[in-house]
Amino acid sequence: MKTLGYYNGKYGELDEMTIPMNDRVCWFGDGVYDAGPSRNYKIFAIDEHVDRFFNSAGLLDIKMPVTKDELKALLQEMVNKMDTGNLFVYYQVTRGTGMRNHVFTEGPGNLWITLKPAEISDGKEPIKLITTEDTRFLHCNIKTLNLIPSCMAAEKARKAGCQEAVFYRPGGRVTECAHSNVHILRDGKLVTAPTDNLILPGIARAHLIRICKRLEIPVSETPYTLDDLFNAEEVIVTSSSNLCLHADEIDGKPVGGKNRELLEKIRAALLEEFYEATKED
Repeated sequence: MKTLGYYNGKYGELDEMTIPMNDRVCWFGDGVYDAGPSRNYKIFAIDEHVDRFFNSAGLLDIKMPVTKDELKALLQEMVNKMDTGNLFVYYQVTRGTGMRNHVFTEGPGNLWITLKPAEISDGKEPIKLITTEDTRFLHCNIKTLNLIPSCMAAEKARKAGCQEAVFYRPGGRVTECAHSNVHILRDGKLVTAPTDNLILPGIARAHLIRICKRLEIPVSETPYTLDDLFNAEEVIVTSSSNLCLHADEIDGKPVGGKNRELLEKIRAALLEEFYEATKED
């Protein structure tokens, strides 16, 4: 199949799937999600993604309709049905189905899964960023379906001819991007925002930190500012869709380009890890 969807036991091509209008996602965006790539029919970092998925659901008191092992088996079963093994594997759980009411619906949530073909960027070409004030709420550590501020920021970036938007809080603290984590290299050290309630604990971010430690590159999980961002040796953007990108322009101003040797070492190591984990048997 070219695309594949799943909703509470029903399967089909994405444009053929239907969802009840009284699923709470339609009323309130009441749910959480997770996602990541597969290559050669192997889902990358599935344990980490599923753990985060269940953690997000638990933080919102959403009752999962499956166990972790059942979900992993279902995801792999669906990946195996696809025409290609290079995919974007997306899954979400909503709080359930019921007439519109702000109080929680009783019972297990509704499980959605969508698969579509996708390729991971090798990260060699630089990207351009904009900055925008972070007006989101204070639960950014939960991967919720409430993404309107991120959608608005992503559209603002598109209209500016850029690929991502960097959020900052009052006072200039950089948090993350609209759909990625953002980091800097400063004095040969990786600096990345701490995993508090202002950012999502990205899986690609975790892999970046582990790779840097393996390469004996110092890591500092501390807040940094817009001034730090603009003056960084390099600006790195990570997500499960694009493991390691780098920026050469922010708000129309040149950035980075001061430690390409270290940047390349990190980029190559992250891609090598991904290719090794998803190589054909």
